[in-house]
Amino acid sequence: MKRKATAVWKGTIKEGKGNLSTQSGVLDNTPYNFKMRFEDEKGTNPEELIGAAHSGCFTMQLSANLTEAGFDPEKLETKAEITFKDGTVSQSHLILKAKVSGIEKSKFDELVEDAKKNCPISRLLDTEITLTSELVS
Repeated sequence: MKRKATAVWKGTIKEGKGNLSTQSGVLDNTPYNFKMRFEDEKGTNPEELIGAAHSGCFTMQLSANLTEAGFDPEKLETKAEITFKDGTVSQSHLILKAKVSGIEKSKFDELVEDAKKNCPISRLLDTEITLTSELVS
């Protein structure tokens, strides 16, 4: 399986503009620029998209881990905080809030750690990955 995305950029780094498109059409000439990435202008940026990809991938991997272990996840909510510093993505911090009935905390922690290490996006990222999790009843 291959998934595709395209970026088109015109102009200088600060005054230029670009757009992003994905094979699925979810992003279709979605604009991005310097102010969206490094300042507070509304719009998307590569780091935000990495966060969405990482949180989505991790959450699906955790769901698979829980299901394979015999647990039915009621709700898994993951937020990703991507740190971009000195021209490098230096960290992805995942914040998980999960509702899973009948699971012991130690088993939950084991499955969470496995998902953090083994989701395909975690394996792709060459950066520090940290995580905090909360199991709610």
